[in-house]
Amino acid sequence: MSILFLEYPKCTTCKKAKAWLEGNNIPFADRHIVENNPTAEELKAWWGKSGMPLKKFFNTSGMLYKEMQLKDKLPEMSEEEQIALLATNGMLVKRPLIIGEDFVLVGFKEAEWERLK
Repeated sequence: MSILFLEYPKCTTCKKAKAWLEGNNIPFADRHIVENNPTAEELKAWWGKSGMPLKKFFNTSGMLYKEMQLKDKLPEMSEEEQIALLATNGMLVKRPLIIGEDFVLVGFKEAEWERLK
């Protein structure tokens, strides 16, 4: 199983998630979400695979999200505009993000991640 792990290394939740993956001997490819921001094409594919609302891909607790007042702006934006916005800056994307062949997990909830074992 090939897993892509997108993280921001200074993020404490990402550190916990990475430690969990390593502790459970789950192999993964690591990617810095800011240095190698997801493209609009990747985000669109991951969103489609996830079955989640697009809003779940936004880092709603992040400073950039708040500075840009996205809470008020997102409802007025099309899905294409939201995906394009997410692709502009990795700090807007909720992390960590795990992408597998047939699943996408956003954020770190240990109970959800148990399926990776």
